[in-house]
Amino acid sequence: EVQLQASGGGLAQAGGSLRLSCATAGFAFDDYAIGWFRQAPGKEREGVSCISSNEYRTDYADSVKGRFTISSDHAKNTVYLQMNSLKPEDTAVYYCAAVYPSPGSSWHLPIVYDYWGQGTQVTVSS
Repeated sequence: EVQLQASGGGLAQAGGSLRLSCATAGFAFDDYAIGWFRQAPGKEREGVSCISSNEYRTDYADSVKGRFTISSDHAKNTVYLQMNSLKPEDTAVYYCAAVYPSPGSSWHLPIVYDYWGQGTQVTVSS
């Protein structure tokens, strides 16, 4: 059974940090790219970041460049999203998703992803 378990969300103050984790199981983690998406109330789901299967490529939305860092631990089949300098506009439900093969420039499109996890809420107060 394919599983993607997002965790690490919570309440943070503006300027603070959170680290999200996406623990996976049930598929060949080493072959898949993992993306992070977020969805705020009343808005469409948007791509936040993606890391390719062999980590040769990482992508970020312009809105999070320089603040968020994606990384992966292949020993734990887990991908992390370190979020620093948080802003109120980062408030959303964050989701992780997996896709094979690595999507290249289409990383930000939810439709290309094969598997999705449940979301974790991130709330940033001003």
